[in-house]
Amino acid sequence: MKSSKRKKVLGVNIDHVATLRQARRGTEPSVRQAALEAVRGGADGITIHLREDRRHIQDRDLEEIRRVLKVPLNLEMAFVPEMTAIALRARPEKICIVPERRRELTTEGGLDVLRKEKALKRALPRFVKAGIEVSLFIAPVPEQVRAAARTGAQAIEIHTGAYAHAQGRQRAYELSRIKTAARLAAALGLKVNAGHGLNYQNVLPLVRIPELEEFNIGHSIVSCAIFTGLKQAVRRMKKIIAV
Repeated sequence: MKSSKRKKVLGVNIDHVATLRQARRGTEPSVRQAALEAVRGGADGITIHLREDRRHIQDRDLEEIRRVLKVPLNLEMAFVPEMTAIALRARPEKICIVPERRRELTTEGGLDVLRKEKALKRALPRFVKAGIEVSLFIAPVPEQVRAAARTGAQAIEIHTGAYAHAQGRQRAYELSRIKTAARLAAALGLKVNAGHGLNYQNVLPLVRIPELEEFNIGHSIVSCAIFTGLKQAVRRMKKIIAV
């Protein structure tokens, strides 16, 4: 009998390579080179977040990476007209719609799909028609999962920040919420991804959740790369999720 076990996929977020570059507003380190090096290390895809304030990834990065990349590009984006137009023009293989606030250091929570459901239902067919897989970045809340399925999105990415920052019994509780949301999403026909705050230690319990297919990880890998090099840092993470 053919195994139903899903292959675990690693998407490497390289935003913080751009953060370092933007500290001097120069050209080093090269985001394009970082993307290619991550792929050499085993990344199954590359994730970048083109923020409205352009604090790290720039429009030119999207263009350059799109041109050279041989693995899927996942563009994280706010649900605003400017980003919709950019995504439809660049046509990455995937987009992940995330909430975005100007003052936040990083994405602080999941998208409120319930509140935006009607607007998402109107907008998402444009991406699907363009051949772009749409994921919604949401908290592991059943009502949000059901709403995501109703919008026509093909996937969700579960916000794992609460799990990553919790300890002891609270972490076990957050893990159970992720498991419940992942099972529900898969039952509704959604592809289930996970990301935010994941590192070399806390990712393993999530790898054991059968419904989770893709892990988008950036800060921890880039931090490790300072000491080991990016290719080796990606290889280390890929080895963990490929168990």
